[in-house]
Amino acid sequence: MDGAGSFGAGRAGSAFDPIAFVKQPQTILRVLAWIFSMVVFASIINEGYVNMGSERLHCVFNKNADACNYGITIGILAFLASVFFLALDVYFPQISSVKDRKRAVLLEIVFSGFWTFLWFVGFCFLANQWSRTSPKELPLEQASDAARAAIAFSFFSILIWAGLTVCGVQRFLLGTDMTLFTTEPVGDLAPKQPYPSNDVIGQTTVPVNAYQSPPLIETVETRPPGYNIPPAF
Repeated sequence: MDGAGSFGAGRAGSAFDPIAFVKQPQTILRVLAWIFSMVVFASIINEGYVNMGSERLHCVFNKNADACNYGITIGILAFLASVFFLALDVYFPQISSVKDRKRAVLLEIVFSGFWTFLWFVGFCFLANQWSRTSPKELPLEQASDAARAAIAFSFFSILIWAGLTVCGVQRFLLGTDMTLFTTEPVGDLAPKQPYPSNDVIGQTTVPVNAYQSPPLIETVETRPPGYNIPPAF
């Protein structure tokens, strides 16, 4: 049953349907995860550093360089991972082995769950450092919009990656549901008659009377030469 519609995908080798693929919930979530991650790391790279009257740039999050580095790192990795798993979803129906499909789904579940946790840590970290940032350190509200955008889309990314984890678990449960691989009899077809019992292996019991020879009928052709019919008394 390799590739016979297992783990929520069609039969291996089937034609790719772009419309049906775009409508899948996991495809929509991956596109959103791709966009949100890009907003986070792009906001920090472009406007997440401020110049405090010197040539040195400081991170907008309480001058904590670790906060900016963390947001940029998980944002870029999430951006690349979204592209990778989106390509994997396109190729997934072409995987003929059920074992390979299972490994791909497990990889998706583990990665999505782990990245949900990293986004949660990132949101808490950035929000905490932003709350400690003094208005004096941000003259004219410089980079405030970028900082708030990074925090907001970090929170949205938690929900998106959690949704991807749920989709992965659903696909895994669908692939391990063995009822999908059972066949049911067609309702209108008559049941097959059982085979007759055998007394000896390879020999079927047949009634003795079925093989009795027909009665002997004397004909002219069967009489021997010179044979005379005896007179009847």
